[in-house]
Amino acid sequence: MPIIYHVTTSVGWNAAKEMGYYEHPSLKEEGFIHCSQEHQVAGVLERYFAGQAGLVKLVIDTDKLASKYVFDWSPSTQDTFPHIYGPLNADAVIDVIAI
Repeated sequence: MPIIYHVTTSVGWNAAKEMGYYEHPSLKEEGFIHCSQEHQVAGVLERYFAGQAGLVKLVIDTDKLASKYVFDWSPSTQDTFPHIYGPLNADAVIDVIAI
């Protein structure tokens, strides 16, 4: 059961639960939803979410994903990150941690 993580707002996640799936704007803009491995979450928070409140970390069981995920190279951070190429089905989220 490989685990990946996605940071979003609690408001965004609550709306997604009602629909049964989550779509981040990056899915339409870039073709995927950005995710992280556990050791990458702190850097993502620092780079993209500094000063924001009401955030949650979605804990995603990749074995339960309906959409494929791929580890892609990020030239800006010189690291590979998991990306979900489609909507994130809510039942793949096995925990939600307030940040």
